[in-house]
Amino acid sequence: MKNAGTLETKKKSKEQINKHKLDLIMKNILLALSILFIKTSFAQINTSKIDSILINVKKEYPEVGISIGFLDNENISFNHIGTLSKKSDSSVNEHTVFEIASVTKAITGNLIAQAIEDKKFESNSFIDDYLPTDFKLNNNIKHKIKISDLASHQSGLPDIDFRKLIAINPQNPINIIDRDTVLAMVNTCNTLIDYGKYRYSNIGFILLGQILEQVYQKSYDAILREKIINSSQMKRTFTTHFDIKNIASGNNMQGGHQDLFDWNIMAPAGLIKSSSFDMIIYLKQILSNKPIGLAANIAENSFYKDEDIEIGLGVNIIKIGNETIYAKTGDSLGQSSVIAYNRDKKWGLVILINQSNSNLRNNIFNTIYEEILN
Repeated sequence: MKNAGTLETKKKSKEQINKHKLDLIMKNILLALSILFIKTSFAQINTSKIDSILINVKKEYPEVGISIGFLDNENISFNHIGTLSKKSDSSVNEHTVFEIASVTKAITGNLIAQAIEDKKFESNSFIDDYLPTDFKLNNNIKHKIKISDLASHQSGLPDIDFRKLIAINPQNPINIIDRDTVLAMVNTCNTLIDYGKYRYSNIGFILLGQILEQVYQKSYDAILREKIINSSQMKRTFTTHFDIKNIASGNNMQGGHQDLFDWNIMAPAGLIKSSSFDMIIYLKQILSNKPIGLAANIAENSFYKDEDIEIGLGVNIIKIGNETIYAKTGDSLGQSSVIAYNRDKKWGLVILINQSNSNLRNNIFNTIYEEILN
């Protein structure tokens, strides 16, 4: 009888343990479901808020097409208004391709940071040692310009005069720029009139593209595909060819038609075309521990700072209270864009617009920040 009692006690004890385990499992399931519900609710609220913002935008800009991607930790949402063009019935969606314009500079900055990770050069290496041999710097400016100077707009080099080019070819002015144009600008420069001061520069990023090509012995396009597009499976990001369906037309500031820019030597400064879906994939990579994310940590270091602006490698550093936001805007002659992210809060934002309209882009970003991100 004693043994039977002991067995009965053990049986009850085992049942109690199993019940306790089951209770813990059920509690964990309920907790996970409640967290999922909270996350889903927040995502739905954010989506609704962005929808409301876009409804108000549409009242003022009825013919503009906009795609917005929002990343909140692992939650992703997309919002859109408008059609591919004024003559199209096809609505903009997350796979619609836009010119990301100078947002390309942030991507080039990440490629530079990846090259630093690959031990190809250092951020403070002089450009003389890494440019192709047909670039011959004047003795007055040799061993003065660092790679980080190019990426943070403080090289002092002359830049491309877009006003002059637009007067010659208003639809596609960059077609005039070729390798000989860039060589002539750089090789004839004998004075860095404002070295160490901020002056926005396209030539700096063209040269960064040349340096990448030299150290990897591949075209900028091939490097970009290998290290970012293909590795991240960004299937709606285009370089040399973009004769595709579901691509947004360009519209200038007055609302007139504007051709999209063709691919040429200026590519590292602003010629990538992509979708909000792919740019959110890119931002997820930026916030990860993968090569793109590790490189982003290098690019986010401050290489230039004054009272108005702080810049890393191709990315702006914005301090708001205790928050740090990394961002890059882009404006071609026909479209406007922005990407931004907060590493600490793990959010990312993409805005793509099929009109060159920096004010509209900035207003949308500021409204989203104030109503959702602040």
